[in-house]
Amino acid sequence: MRVFLACLLLFVTPVGAWASDYYALTPQRIAPDTYVFIGALEGFDFDNHGAVANSGFIVTEQGVVVVDTGPSRLYGEAMRTAIAQVTDQPVVRVYITHAHADHFLGNNAFEDVPIAALPATEESIRSAGEDMARHLYDLVGAAMRGTAPVVPNETLALDAATSTLIDYGNHRLELIAAAGHSPADLMILDRTTGVLFAGDVVFNNRAPATPHGDIAGWQRALAAAGESGFRIVVPGHGPVAYDTAPLAQTADYLAWLKDRLQQAAAHGESAAEVMFEPLPPLWAALAVQPAEYRRSVSYLYPALERATLDSSQD
Repeated sequence: MRVFLACLLLFVTPVGAWASDYYALTPQRIAPDTYVFIGALEGFDFDNHGAVANSGFIVTEQGVVVVDTGPSRLYGEAMRTAIAQVTDQPVVRVYITHAHADHFLGNNAFEDVPIAALPATEESIRSAGEDMARHLYDLVGAAMRGTAPVVPNETLALDAATSTLIDYGNHRLELIAAAGHSPADLMILDRTTGVLFAGDVVFNNRAPATPHGDIAGWQRALAAAGESGFRIVVPGHGPVAYDTAPLAQTADYLAWLKDRLQQAAAHGESAAEVMFEPLPPLWAALAVQPAEYRRSVSYLYPALERATLDSSQD
């Protein structure tokens, strides 16, 4: 029924009622030639049209480099409109940080340029992109009109924990491959300005989303981000920062989450008991809590329970 209602909205909602906010996207300049669009600090809903993730672009002498395209065709088109108000330079490449719907479903608006991603990101979009798009249709309705998953057409030959350099005019970008938040996480460090587009490796004042998370790998990715020498970090969600505080916050939350779930499994607590236990004030204050914590329990706890049970039988 919810899917039916979401589809119905595609035909009965006036375009201006849900498209105008996207077309008012305003880029925030954070460094020379470098702009970001800051997403809403909340979960997906009809009011925010699914625009909860950060995206951005770098203007270079060789053209514009875009990092992530947002949750829908309309969002991607709004990005291009906003970019054209900043520069006459054409978009020459798009980088997708990872295969979560709020970061790549705007690819529809960039099909005329190379869209680059890590191999596992490309494969995830190819195999699961349709399901992710349908899920967002269900959550945000008519704002998804005309959106379909577009698979990146340029594969970055990088394995986790490796990097490569590529120059766009006087901007030297380091493409850093990692894994942890998802099976493939791409971070992009502009060595010219010191801006690190960290994708969802880093969250700032928002609870990390862990549906595909590997906490040990995620901590390694955070360590790599910290060692990159960045001066400004653009997290996947939350405000831009000029220090390492968001990295520490994300790492501390993940450490607490893993410890909490391991202790609960060792004590034989049920998932329901763990899921609805009050959070410590420090973590309860993060945006999208307790929803993200409960989602983490549903995804991560069963494996920890099995591992605890197996170890007790050895």
